[in-house]
Amino acid sequence: MTLFHTMARSIDDLKDLPLPQQLLYWAGQRPHEVALRQKEYGVWQPITWTQYAEQSRWFGLGLLKLGLQPGQSVAVLGENCKEWVFAELGTAMVGGITAGVYPTSPAPEVEYLLALSEAPIIVCEDQEQLDKVLSVRERLPHLRSIVVIDPRGLRRYDRDGMHDFADVVTLGQRFETENAAAAAAATAGPKLDDVGLMVFTSGSTGRPKAAMMNWRGLGCAARGLNSVLGCGQKDSLVSYLPLCHVAEQMFSIHIPLATGAVVNFAESLRTVQEDLRELSPQIFFGVPRIWEKFHASIQTKLREAGGLRLWLYRQAMASLEGIAATPRARWTSLDRARWAFWYVLILRALLNFVGLRLCRVAISSGAPIAPEILKFFRVLGVPIREAYGLTEASGASTMQPSDASPVGTVGVPYPGVEVRLAEDGEILIKGDVVFRGYFKNEEATREAIDAEGWLHTGDVARWEDGPTGRELRIIDRKKDIMITAGGKNITPSEIENALRFSSYIKEAIVIADRRRFVSALLQIDFESVGRWAEEQGLIYTHFRSLVEQGPVRDLIEHEVNNANAKMPQVQHVRKFHLLTKELDHDDGEVTATMKVRRKSIAEKYAQVIEELYV
Repeated sequence: MTLFHTMARSIDDLKDLPLPQQLLYWAGQRPHEVALRQKEYGVWQPITWTQYAEQSRWFGLGLLKLGLQPGQSVAVLGENCKEWVFAELGTAMVGGITAGVYPTSPAPEVEYLLALSEAPIIVCEDQEQLDKVLSVRERLPHLRSIVVIDPRGLRRYDRDGMHDFADVVTLGQRFETENAAAAAAATAGPKLDDVGLMVFTSGSTGRPKAAMMNWRGLGCAARGLNSVLGCGQKDSLVSYLPLCHVAEQMFSIHIPLATGAVVNFAESLRTVQEDLRELSPQIFFGVPRIWEKFHASIQTKLREAGGLRLWLYRQAMASLEGIAATPRARWTSLDRARWAFWYVLILRALLNFVGLRLCRVAISSGAPIAPEILKFFRVLGVPIREAYGLTEASGASTMQPSDASPVGTVGVPYPGVEVRLAEDGEILIKGDVVFRGYFKNEEATREAIDAEGWLHTGDVARWEDGPTGRELRIIDRKKDIMITAGGKNITPSEIENALRFSSYIKEAIVIADRRRFVSALLQIDFESVGRWAEEQGLIYTHFRSLVEQGPVRDLIEHEVNNANAKMPQVQHVRKFHLLTKELDHDDGEVTATMKVRRKSIAEKYAQVIEELYV
């Protein structure tokens, strides 16, 4: 199809092209092959490369008809779906900037982010997201048009300035039909150094900022990450974490368009495990919470099964525990035979249960993860590795090159990425991956990037020798490291990860700064503890009534003692408080990415914390 052509003659040439031109390359090379899949009414529906490119192009042209100017941003508010990526690629084709907003964001946060981005157009997934925007619309003078993907339930709405997504696509298609030359000129696409994404920071220590990412940096990050992943045209990935997060951008858009891999949109974050069982992807990315959830679901399933299956599982874990941290290349013949034996009896069934039996590379990133979780999945046969990155470094900077890396390190820098440690251990990054600065916030940009171009990450780490050379080990956020009243340095994330390894503990917030000993606020995993309570014959009606059960506190105390047994005495949790409600984004207790806002928690639970030290 002559419409879809680029300067690229081969896949190797894609590195010199921004994202939209990469899409056009695949539409020209593999027009009728599957690029995306999305489940509708229980059936996976394919989208070809041609459809992907056409829908994106027409939507971009439709945005021009709505008045979008090059350099302006288009906000997208909704869960992952094909229209999300059509909107992003279409916006990019006409020189716009995509600004994703978390679908869990309450209306006040949506208002703040839309005002920050100055977006004249927003794409909303459905009525729920639209209502948030409408409730704050009168305070957003920049916002002129609202595009709705799913218009069900809007019959009685005032549709002034509101458009259906399909109608915007039709508008663009008509534009191209009536004036093909003008349409081609308008969708020539951006240049490598143009800003293409506006990614909002989590806001765990203050209000979110808008990080400006250009296509060169995003492409460099994608190629660097894929130098370890080895993703190709025959591989498939699952898109389920919010696309407004730069890490999910890598795995749902940038790596697939750099390699020609297939992306499958999960029905929702809640159904991702069921979707994985149907899809069995070769590459899977998960934040620590996802791996903790998978671990907890396996424990729960086995407890429910009981009998022979539970016994076999325990025997398998005990038998294979010694090789959990040993690279497969160094397994002895006896190790391989023993693992194969347990694979046939129990491990294969567990891998099928989580949907990762065919997974070639699994990645954990976004936050520290408990070493026990990594060892657990490696014993199971999931080739999980840790990676490190942050929004301001295009989401990817280092990754373990193989399973020979020490458990708990985050690997080595990718090609084109420089990493060094400051005198206080802070990680500094330099290279194309470093972002272009915060939108209309020069002061914050100067604080983040020094005069020599080094990005100050705020993360503290140390170098550690590994089989393949020096690898990075993250210690904690610089601002989070605590010093007890006795002068001992405490790394809260290490303690919190040890506590969250329990399938009964969903969240842990360590208290230790200037205190006599370590304490913690703990949130139970409602699903796991609820099933345990039913097995014990306990009666409860809601979260609080479950937490206030005496046996539940005894259960959590047992789990805390188990975690303490694995840590130095100075890091032992001597007292804890069980939260009587789940931490909530709407209440300002966690960010959209579910990172704890420590300052907010400290203020909200100040009296509870003081009572722990009476």
